[in-house]
Amino acid sequence: MPRTNPAPASRSRGRLPWGSIVRSAALGVAVLAGLWLVVNVHLPSPGVLQSDIAEVGFWGFAVYVALYTVVAATPIPVTIVAVAGGLAFGLALGTLLSMIGVIAGGYIGYWIARALGRTTARKMLGSHAEAVETQLHGGGFYAVSTLRLMPGLPYWPVNYGSGAFGVDQRTFVLATIVSSLPGQLSLVAIGAFIGNPSVPNGIAVGASWLLVGSLTILAFRRWRRVAQPNVGLRRSWKARKSSA
Repeated sequence: MPRTNPAPASRSRGRLPWGSIVRSAALGVAVLAGLWLVVNVHLPSPGVLQSDIAEVGFWGFAVYVALYTVVAATPIPVTIVAVAGGLAFGLALGTLLSMIGVIAGGYIGYWIARALGRTTARKMLGSHAEAVETQLHGGGFYAVSTLRLMPGLPYWPVNYGSGAFGVDQRTFVLATIVSSLPGQLSLVAIGAFIGNPSVPNGIAVGASWLLVGSLTILAFRRWRRVAQPNVGLRRSWKARKSSA
């Protein structure tokens, strides 16, 4: 019998898995950076942020958007920054600037997850991974919108989960714009009402929170309709696989 040459196989086994090494290193850096930001970065109160932004003068708009972008791309909650936007810029302009920041930060988080890869990003999501993956699987626009509107769920797992679990960027950006607007409006309206407790600002607070609740229910129902056939297909596939 002719001899086979084992050299290529041995060389293949001897190669370092550089892809896994780079992804693991990137995961470590990302996790450490996130932990450092959460532990060490303590945002001041909305009133203090308002004063700091006012001191910058003309560049206050750019400073606010840059700050919001960084916060939206990390595990730091965006609530304080959004409320400060209402205090500093009022309802209309504050909402516009906060939307620019939340979309930019979300897009950055989306592409960080895409670059890290599914497995690495899933580890980064930690306790949020299973819930986010289950919700996003086969759901598209309505899945992203439901998660974005869901009370108590931060923005960053939705950003990273969308990048990790295959939501295309057009769907992600469109769903982020549509579903983030009510939440940003409601938070900015609180800041605007604190700064100017007028009847219009009070109506804006109540109307925006009512809108958030209504859209959450609507998006969840539409997502269930879209996701239900996919759930049935997955169950059928698993049944055929187990009986084979």
